[in-house]
Amino acid sequence: MNWLHAVILGIVEGITEFLPVSSTGHLNIVEKLLHYDIEGKGMTAFTAVIQIGAILAAVVYFWSDIVRIVVAWFKGLASKDARKDPDYTLGWGIILGSIPVAAVGLLLKDFIEVTARNMWVIAGALIIWSGAMWLADHQQNLTKGMKDVTVKDALIIGAFQALSPVFPGISRSGATISAGLFLKFDRVTATRLSFYMGIPSLVAAGLLEAATEAGTISNTVGWTPTIVATVVSGVVAYATIAWLLRFVSSNKFTSFLVYRVLLGLIIIALVSAGTIAA
Repeated sequence: MNWLHAVILGIVEGITEFLPVSSTGHLNIVEKLLHYDIEGKGMTAFTAVIQIGAILAAVVYFWSDIVRIVVAWFKGLASKDARKDPDYTLGWGIILGSIPVAAVGLLLKDFIEVTARNMWVIAGALIIWSGAMWLADHQQNLTKGMKDVTVKDALIIGAFQALSPVFPGISRSGATISAGLFLKFDRVTATRLSFYMGIPSLVAAGLLEAATEAGTISNTVGWTPTIVATVVSGVVAYATIAWLLRFVSSNKFTSFLVYRVLLGLIIIALVSAGTIAA
């Protein structure tokens, strides 16, 4: 991979990782347009590894929140009174809510890396899940905040998150934000929960690919462009996070839903015309 392609893919990852539009879907489309084999182990590992940049951006952005939650969780382990702190419950929620997607990722690894990356699957998931997101976005009485999060809530959001690797067009953030809205959390809280829930699973997935496919990346894509794309994705993702939180504080997700449907239709048209392979 040359550096220009690495920068382009890093920008795509950074913009789309946290928006409810499917980062994997976008990366697969762009990778195909750049004539890469998205089903090859090298590109599969590359796609997973560069997510680390975006997730590290989330860690940096939410660092004070992460430290507060971690401290509260450890205090709760040692003190019964400390368990009354909502951050203690949130800590357990993030831990337990990350289990479903980890289990799905390990059990269905081969399916996710090949079959789930089919363009027809991505297009269908983009369009169909937009309906679910529309229903979620039009829920009434979205009044619950971060202090109202229960372990049950986190497990439900985690179960929704587990859908995203199987049907990449759904979008991890699209799935988790929808779950949060269905649970009556306000849009900012649902979005922040999506960030929190994504950090453990995506870091683990990226590090696992980096460790197990290091040689494959070295012999195919190359580590230099992989690192370049990871750094670029982190810088772009930080700006995207800041923008998204401002946006959802006063807007619904309608513009994203329109974009998802249009993108799904464009993919169908491109595949049907033979411009990109399914």
